Amino acid sequence: MAATCPAELDVDALRERIRDVYTRVAEDPSGDFHFHRGARYAIDVLGYDAAELAALPRRTTDRFAGVGNPLAWAALEPGMTVLDHACGAGMDVLIAARRVGPEGRVIGVDMTPLMRQAALLSAREAGLADRVDIRAGMFEDLPIESASVDVVLSNGVLNLAPDKRRVLSEVRRVLRPGGMLCLSDVVVQRELSLRARSEAELWAACVGGALVESELASLAAEMGFAGGEVRARFASFAGSSAESRVSGDLELGAVTFTARRAP
Repeated sequence: MAATCPAELDVDALRERIRDVYTRVAEDPSGDFHFHRGARYAIDVLGYDAAELAALPRRTTDRFAGVGNPLAWAALEPGMTVLDHACGAGMDVLIAARRVGPEGRVIGVDMTPLMRQAALLSAREAGLADRVDIRAGMFEDLPIESASVDVVLSNGVLNLAPDKRRVLSEVRRVLRPGGMLCLSDVVVQRELSLRARSEAELWAACVGGALVESELASLAAEMGFAGGEVRARFASFAGSSAESRVSGDLELGAVTFTARRAP
């Protein structure tokens, strides 16, 4: 299981590589990357609502780089508090902010300054700044009070984590008892070799740290989540350079997975 990265992988260097990739996306989302981006991809491949995205600033939809659609299963209600951990340019944040209404609150946490800037500017442009809070932080150490969040959204993030148990432990900490995790993430259908797991470039390409799909529910249960279930599957890397770099029998793709914090 890729719950932790191999010992020989330099975690600090990996984090800098990942930050560099998403800084470049923030600077120019039309550049050459190993993953798909933008509103058209979100609509055609991931099932986002076209009208909902058309109402958001292009600044945020152009820089969207998720792998699934966690919002389709989040069951957000007015007044809820939502966390989007590693929120990027904030597309899911803004959709969630519209759904929870003026009495609700959506917190986005991200480690990349230019992505946070894009999310903040987009929230202001969309007239949602009163209910959106964008914070600097890491998914291993969330700047959020314990047991303060109703729903955690995560979109294409867990695969990048060198220590997935620590990330899920933090998610559990900030959720209220019974609170919901709606996670979309990269999965494979068989274990990668240790050599592949040890390549920083493959981790940054969202492949080296991907879990085998069948491991996701068992890892979530180990970390204190109940009722884990795969809700949807996506061909998120079809035609991408990431897909071309891996063996076909890995069946690189993504799922949306939901679970609740056990009491």
